[in-house]
Amino acid sequence: MDTSDATNWPDRWNHLQKFLERSSPFAHPDFEPSSETLTFLQETCHILVIGAGGLGCELLKDLALLGFRHIDVIDMDTIDLSNLNRQFLFRRKDIGQPKAEVAARFINSRVPGCCVTPHYAKIQDFDESFYKSFHIIVCGLDSIVARRWINGLLIGLLNYEEDGTLDRSSIIPLIDGGTEGFKGNARVILPGMTACIECTLDLFPPQVNFPLCTIAHTPRLPEHCVEYVRLLLWPKESPFGEGVAIDGDEPKHINWIYKKATERANDYNIMGVTYRLTQGVVKRIIPAVASTNAVIAAVCATEVLKIATSCCPSLNNYMNFNDIEGIYTYMFEAEKKENCSVCSQIPQTLRFKESDTLQDIVTYLIESQAYQLKSPGIVTVQDGKNKTLYMSTVKSIEAATKINLKKTMRELNLKDGQEIYVADPTCPNNLLFKLILASEMTTSPPAGTENQL
Repeated sequence: MDTSDATNWPDRWNHLQKFLERSSPFAHPDFEPSSETLTFLQETCHILVIGAGGLGCELLKDLALLGFRHIDVIDMDTIDLSNLNRQFLFRRKDIGQPKAEVAARFINSRVPGCCVTPHYAKIQDFDESFYKSFHIIVCGLDSIVARRWINGLLIGLLNYEEDGTLDRSSIIPLIDGGTEGFKGNARVILPGMTACIECTLDLFPPQVNFPLCTIAHTPRLPEHCVEYVRLLLWPKESPFGEGVAIDGDEPKHINWIYKKATERANDYNIMGVTYRLTQGVVKRIIPAVASTNAVIAAVCATEVLKIATSCCPSLNNYMNFNDIEGIYTYMFEAEKKENCSVCSQIPQTLRFKESDTLQDIVTYLIESQAYQLKSPGIVTVQDGKNKTLYMSTVKSIEAATKINLKKTMRELNLKDGQEIYVADPTCPNNLLFKLILASEMTTSPPAGTENQL
């Protein structure tokens, strides 16, 4: 490497050269010591970081100091005062500015030679060609829905040979990190080869932790709207008197929060705010812990280095971290689910009776631990033409199809074995289901009881 470059002063990368230019019994079998590996890492390897919050700030810092010079970062949030205690790339003067842009500017000015390109946008704003340009994608997200979306996208980018074998050159590794208070996890996903996000969806607890910056500026979920009212409007408006605290068991308090949350949800075209959900999310935020973010980001950045250079075998494939009492870590291999709704390429089976309604299917897809969809839209093919049975994300279509929710399978002319396509915000591609319908004369379990994977 040319050490005359102002960004490559003598011994700057000495710590990396010890790993990359010497053999080791701990190296990956494909590893070959060479100075060209560091050149690839710095001049060719292109990394995408999704999220510039607590984990994202740590990830950008770690990756830049590891020598990665071509990094893109996506984040749709702006900086809030509450971020400054742990998101160290931001200062008070940055409040209100896009996180991605401020974080990129800070890293570019602080780490010579590093070029971070910011994108103040949603991950859904980019097409497949954008994501194909990266060697590795790292997630520092606070949203399970966003994780599932990027997971589905990377699965959709896979290519297969004529004999059905996976073309490994189409794989874009996904490194995912997550934290919740003093607990965290990191995982390595090789789409099509190892367990994906959907394969282990039942490992995720119900999401009850929401960063204040998301709640205040870019709500995406009905829970965000409830927390906005609880944390910001209640202290400001004092609806039941100055200094009166929220009582989660007081119907008047919950009704007021529910009404205000519904108004905010309507402003942002968010569906799903109900009285039950409102009562369930009141007073349940777990604060973020900077040290947990640092640990998980360090693990994720190390995995990026391993995959990019083959200097060591990567994590296989899931690590839990807990420092509530002492420090505890545990690693295990999450197993790929053979009939995963996203990565298995196998149509999922839905078992219902002919007398069950379309609403029964929608409710099952939302409440099922196997699928956990948010607002499923259902399309089928009848007489050779696509027919939208229900779609809630477009108001005009919802108005035209809402009547179908009360109709039975028989009234909708849905047959046993018929395929339906389900669109949902959790996945960029449609999910394929096969209906197994039992007649009234057939003894069958209640709707959905045999649908679990």
